[in-house]
Amino acid sequence: MRILSIETSCDETAIALVEAKDGINRPRFKILKNLVASQIKIHRPFGGVVPNLAKREHLKNLPILIGKILKISNFQFPISKQILNSKSEILNTIDLIAVTVGPGLEPALWTGINFAKEVYKKFKIGNRKLKIIGVSHLDGHLYSSFLNPKSSILYPIINLIISGGHTILLLTKNPTHYKKLGETRDDAAGECFDKVARLLNLPYPGGPEIEKLAKLGNPSAIKFPRPMINQKNYDFSFSGLKTSVLYYLRDNTNLTRKIRMPRIRINSHHSHKFADSYYIPDIAASFQAAAFDVLIDKALKAAKEFRARSIIISGGVAANKTLQSKFKSEIRNRKLKINFLAPLKSFCTDNGAMIAAAGYINYLRGKKHTLKAQGNFSL
Repeated sequence: MRILSIETSCDETAIALVEAKDGINRPRFKILKNLVASQIKIHRPFGGVVPNLAKREHLKNLPILIGKILKISNFQFPISKQILNSKSEILNTIDLIAVTVGPGLEPALWTGINFAKEVYKKFKIGNRKLKIIGVSHLDGHLYSSFLNPKSSILYPIINLIISGGHTILLLTKNPTHYKKLGETRDDAAGECFDKVARLLNLPYPGGPEIEKLAKLGNPSAIKFPRPMINQKNYDFSFSGLKTSVLYYLRDNTNLTRKIRMPRIRINSHHSHKFADSYYIPDIAASFQAAAFDVLIDKALKAAKEFRARSIIISGGVAANKTLQSKFKSEIRNRKLKINFLAPLKSFCTDNGAMIAAAGYINYLRGKKHTLKAQGNFSL
């Protein structure tokens, strides 16, 4: 099956062309094209995503990306007869269009949905086999590890989706059956990273910036709290951790004047205070360690309780190499016989290929979502 997928849930315009085969239980994917148009530079001055600006950029980028996918120059929207009569070898080979319907920013979602519906309507004239399906963005993250042909996925799985909008822990018994064990009660992990980055005067998006700084810092320098780590459930809370960083900065106002320019560490074993200024990487490293300790501990407890054979993390935060390394280290330290997986970096952040994977599995299982923007869509 050849799938054209469209993802516009937030600030990334993404379209992919993917070949899928071998059914639900052992799906295999060949990525023919996976294009993403980033909007980071546009939203960075505002410190976050502006929905109407995101919509504007999606409207501009979608025709450009699909033109590249189909190898049709000057692709225009609405779609003209000239485009339909083009000599594109790809146009009539598509079996399924998969488009994200939620969760996300509704102006952005509607842009992708309306575009997909128009493409379906026009392409179907010459391609009667063509189908269209609405896909959950969260399902996309859930199935993103399937896109790596080298992945060895063993069930049952503990899935941890960690992104700017979600922190969800799932038990997956097979590709078509999963159960939510817990989720964040307030801020998502990625959202917390962005908010702490703003406190430290770091640019948007904050997660990668904190990761870079944390590599220079001491993760044990400051004892930030590990919210809910000892509670007997699988829920998360990161709002209090963000507030702890805020209070730490507030309570050391005499040291905040140089916060914009971290000083270079001379002695790697030095205290978190360096002369009369903050050593910003220590704050980043200590905050990151606190957030990751909670994520890892909850996931490993669930894996032990439910006798999981694999732990899979996904979503934007899953791209963090320190998090991946700490997961592997803790699995070894606790002597757990668990397979750990994370998608390739390009599949952790929002992309079209993961929507194609979710579209394929959901199509085969008969799971359909209405082609309507659902900003608060949940698993």
